[in-house]
Amino acid sequence: MTERPAQRTPNRQLAALIAEAGFSNAGLARRVDQLGLEHGLDLRYDKTSVTRWLRGQQPRGTTPALIAEVFTRRLGRRLSAQDLGLDACAPVYAGLEFAATPEEAVDIVSGLWRKDSGSHIELRKIAFTPAGLVVPSRDWLIGRADERVGHGDPSPRFAGEAAAAAPGPRIPSQGRPSVPRQRSSDRGPGQRVTSGDIAALRSVGELFRTLDHAYGGGHARQALVRYLEHEAEPMLRGSYGENIGRRLFAAAADLTRLAGWTSYDIAAHGLAQRYFVQALRLAQAAGDRAYGSYVLVTMSRQAVYLGHGREAVQLARVAQQGVGSSAPPVVQALLHSVEARGHGVLGEIRACTASLVRAERAMEAARPGDEVPHWARFFDDAQLADEFGHCHRDLQQYRAAAQHAERSLQLRAPAYARSRLFCRVVLACARLGLGELDQACALAAEAAQQASEMRSVRAIEYVRDFERRLEPYRDAAAVRTYRDRVAALPGSRPAPTASPPGSPRRSPGTRT
Repeated sequence: MTERPAQRTPNRQLAALIAEAGFSNAGLARRVDQLGLEHGLDLRYDKTSVTRWLRGQQPRGTTPALIAEVFTRRLGRRLSAQDLGLDACAPVYAGLEFAATPEEAVDIVSGLWRKDSGSHIELRKIAFTPAGLVVPSRDWLIGRADERVGHGDPSPRFAGEAAAAAPGPRIPSQGRPSVPRQRSSDRGPGQRVTSGDIAALRSVGELFRTLDHAYGGGHARQALVRYLEHEAEPMLRGSYGENIGRRLFAAAADLTRLAGWTSYDIAAHGLAQRYFVQALRLAQAAGDRAYGSYVLVTMSRQAVYLGHGREAVQLARVAQQGVGSSAPPVVQALLHSVEARGHGVLGEIRACTASLVRAERAMEAARPGDEVPHWARFFDDAQLADEFGHCHRDLQQYRAAAQHAERSLQLRAPAYARSRLFCRVVLACARLGLGELDQACALAAEAAQQASEMRSVRAIEYVRDFERRLEPYRDAAAVRTYRDRVAALPGSRPAPTASPPGSPRRSPGTRT
């Protein structure tokens, strides 16, 4: 006598959410297929598939995460696979994997560089997925530095040079950084990596950071990606010992994070997310726990921008836990301020205020001469005031927002042109909230002028956020004057961009 297969339990949670969302079975299947296409997946679900899910069958692979994302977009609240009565699964979309070994990490990230530097336009249209934040941040937090990253068989002479090498190249603090001479044509497979090669990677990073701050991420992003493909990848596949190898992975992590940052600035959010995940893995290979926390901070900022406040807070807290209390005060201030931004987006006044207080106290504990990692040196009193301004704006505390935004603009160096633009728009929003329409429009017009000279979708979106807030005053003289000034800008105004794939509808106060 054969045993009957175990009966499945009907999925009442999924049935209730389908009813709440107003989906038909066929409509849900169609949306899952469409979302799969955004991630490069060719799915063929239909109404019969949904009927099976309702009867208790568990969809496989990445599908539970996709179904949860469909309901999240429809209902405007974050839902997980478990909320739908489905088995939790880690999304395995290409580029979101947290590699098991340094060799696998090199394979994943170099594949990403090659696709991005080619004609793969669809790569820049991949959706951001909040579910893709969970596994990498968890694996980084509980993981350990790789025991061995050396590659090839460096000779004793070069191994000795590596051991004697300084921890990192000195980067001039002033003046325009120079581009190191590229040598891809004379670098063969397995060629030995030297301290000079790593110094070149670091200098290139400084150059592209300078361009990004001044002109936006779209200005030289493709050049950076090609540099990674043609210079960094051959180095990572070259020959090096442990000391040089750690420094090489650290430099590659920094450049990969920057590639993600510039992708984020042009609204290629899914691509940026993948770069950040891979930068986090490279930082682990480098044994640089503190830099890994900075990558998580970057991921948190993107989550804030896309309206995922809860995920932003969680990422900031993972960064804090991972780096511990031994981090320099400036780093502590950075970590707490980023958590505050997530609370601000969520409208959590007490939690936001508490994080800002911790950030301020940490900054006050900093002393001249403290050793600060190169990546945290941007975080000064101007940046802290900027974070305060954004938080108070999001909490609709406009007088405080104006005070902090004004202070940030007074302190911020001109080289940080895009950051100054963001802060000017925050100040304009605060002035508008205080009923000072003329001042608000004048400030926003200056920001619109700057945005027209940059290649930054974020800069344009900041200005458009302000313009959405102007709608109740559209017939006022100051608003008409503002619109005339903007219409006269070179090339007029670009057409409004669609919401980034995977991002929920959000209020104008959820920008970063």
